Amino acid sequence: MNSRTILSSGGYERAESPLVRLVEAAVSMCGRVPHSLIALLGRFSIAAVFWKSGQTKVEGFAIDLVEGQFTLGIPQLSESAIALFQDEYKLPLLAPGIAASLAALAEHALPVLILLGLGTRFSALGLLAMTLVIQLFVYPGAYPTHGVWATVLLYLIATGPGVISVDHLLARGYRGR
Repeated sequence: MNSRTILSSGGYERAESPLVRLVEAAVSMCGRVPHSLIALLGRFSIAAVFWKSGQTKVEGFAIDLVEGQFTLGIPQLSESAIALFQDEYKLPLLAPGIAASLAALAEHALPVLILLGLGTRFSALGLLAMTLVIQLFVYPGAYPTHGVWATVLLYLIATGPGVISVDHLLARGYRGR
C-alpha cells in the first residue's frame, strides 16, 4: 500500500499509520499533565529531602508525617551535627557551629515555605544554593542526586508553585485589586 495520497491540488499528503496516530495521541496525553500537579509533587518531594536532612541536625523536635513520628519540643542543634560539619563537611569560611546552625535552620524553614507554596521561587533558590554548596564542597561525587534536586528546584524557580499554593492565592488577590 502506498504511504502517500494524491491531493486534488496535485500535492502529496502522508497517510498516517495507526502506529503514528497512537504515538501522537500518547504524546498529546503526556502534554496534558497539569503544571500544578507536577509542581505539587516536586514541592513535596524536594521539601521532604531537605526536611529529613534538617531533622538529622536537631534534637528535641521531630516531625515525620509519613512515619507518624512527632516530638514537639524546643529544637536544639545536635552535637553530631556540629561534628559532621567539623570533621566531614569542612565548609570554607564558616565555623562548624555556625554552618550547622544555618543549615539546620534553612533545611527546616525553606522546605516548609516550599510545601506551603509561599515564596516558592525564592525558597527554591535558597535550596538550589545549598545544593550547589553540597555538590561543590561536600559530596562532589553525588552529582546524579544533586542534579535531580537542582532540576526540581529550577523547575519551581522557572514555573512557580502552581495553583495549589499560597503564592497563587496571594497573586490572585493582588490582581483582583
